[in-house]
Amino acid sequence: MALIKEVYNYREMLKNLVVRDLRTRYKESVLGFFWTLINPLIMLLIYSIAFKTIMRMDIENYSIFLFSGLLPWLYHQTVIAGNTSIIVNNSGLIKKVYFPYEILPLSTTIAGAVNYLLCLIVLLVSMVYVGIPITINLVYFPIILLIQMILILGMSMILSALNVFFRDLEHIVSLLMMAWFYLTPIFYPLTMVPEKYSHFFYLNPMTHLEQAYRQIFYYGKAPEFTNLLMCFAFSVGFLLVGTILFNLLKKRFAEEL
Repeated sequence: MALIKEVYNYREMLKNLVVRDLRTRYKESVLGFFWTLINPLIMLLIYSIAFKTIMRMDIENYSIFLFSGLLPWLYHQTVIAGNTSIIVNNSGLIKKVYFPYEILPLSTTIAGAVNYLLCLIVLLVSMVYVGIPITINLVYFPIILLIQMILILGMSMILSALNVFFRDLEHIVSLLMMAWFYLTPIFYPLTMVPEKYSHFFYLNPMTHLEQAYRQIFYYGKAPEFTNLLMCFAFSVGFLLVGTILFNLLKKRFAEEL
């Protein structure tokens, strides 16, 4: 509670960091904000050609099936990869000014969520274009997004704190994220996973989040609440561990940087 109160007292700084992150994302580029929409469109085109035309995924409206899972994964991967080195990259600020360092991974987690929301414009327009109805079950989207934000923040706090003392971690994370991508049902349905390996996939929290997103967007149904509740518990556990570890190590950040 003391930490929450301290972060709240620095809410103006948090807001400024979020705005800075969004502004510098495509700073000095010709198209600026439009890259937020162009990037997912290009990825959608590439993956659709690769998996629909070449690998021949026999799924109706495969582009929407893929996009509904790809967007949350891009949010997940981009923020965690960036947050791993966020303390090291802001060493100058940490040495000069006191503030709750938890604000740094929190700000990029929020900024990433805002960018994800903007990318959803492409998904929703594509759904209307191909004739997939937008249903009332989209009301569950904020709940799913909140769970994902908790998971991302928890992992970010663990990785960003450890990376101060073990700089190779950011390179290891990049490799692990690549493996994690293929072990998560993003470009293929969960039903394609052999039954003897399915229990390993259910231990993956992103499996449940991906399935939940796909249920509300692609299938127009409510998510599986039991799986979502387990994912929520897992995410909160990660956040608690991350908060404790971050709090223990942050006292040595300045001297290590």
